[in-house]
Amino acid sequence: MNISALILAKNEEDMIADCIKQLSFANEVIVLDQDSSDATVSISEKLGAKVYKSQNESFATNRNELKEKSSHEWILYMDTDERLTKSTVEEILEKIKDQNAAAAYYFPRKNIMLGKWLRHGGWWPDYTPRLFKKSKLSKWTGSVHESPTVDGSIAFAKNPITHLTARSVSRMLAKSVRWAKVEAELNYKANAHKVTKIKVLKAMVKEFTRRYVIKMGCMDGKIGLIQSIYQSLHAAMVLTYLWEIQNKSEEKINTSTNE
Repeated sequence: MNISALILAKNEEDMIADCIKQLSFANEVIVLDQDSSDATVSISEKLGAKVYKSQNESFATNRNELKEKSSHEWILYMDTDERLTKSTVEEILEKIKDQNAAAAYYFPRKNIMLGKWLRHGGWWPDYTPRLFKKSKLSKWTGSVHESPTVDGSIAFAKNPITHLTARSVSRMLAKSVRWAKVEAELNYKANAHKVTKIKVLKAMVKEFTRRYVIKMGCMDGKIGLIQSIYQSLHAAMVLTYLWEIQNKSEEKINTSTNE
């Protein structure tokens, strides 16, 4: 059986090379570039990957496009900050040779945040869909947390993928700004209730308690505390952006400056 490795990338010149190099076992590596302004494309091409361009920001749409551009029976999705161990590669190769293989496999991810593997706080095992029989993957859907629709059985892999997420606080905050806006817009379209101070405070306390206490983020030391605080701030950011949309703040500022 042959396999296509599929990567979605945007301004990942620091991560793309190692991501592609680890996929030497694949019959082809395809990179779908989301309008990068750095050296992502040139690095990918130099390493032998097939590179295509997309200006669509939807992860689901782009994952579907990657599937259509792939040539082989099996497809493996990889994020640029994900790394495979030798054991994980061996397991992937075993799965695609198995006549009784499932239609899709979810892999556990070791989330490395600020240099530490978080085992608590809801971060482990963090199963994520990565390996599919191409003919059994119908499509990806979803705006923020995209998910696959699969025609067949789903199984869980044993060996983990290392996820080098949250490599710095500045990266974490930039990511939150981007996705909090998207989540806020989705909530607004769903006719979410008006945002109040109490709702913002409740959301922060609830998320911190869930991460740090209920899911035992406290067991991960200082980084567990930092991540729990960060997640509570993200919850507040979503509601703050929603409040901004509901109150048409930008329109009011533009109106006042034109008077």
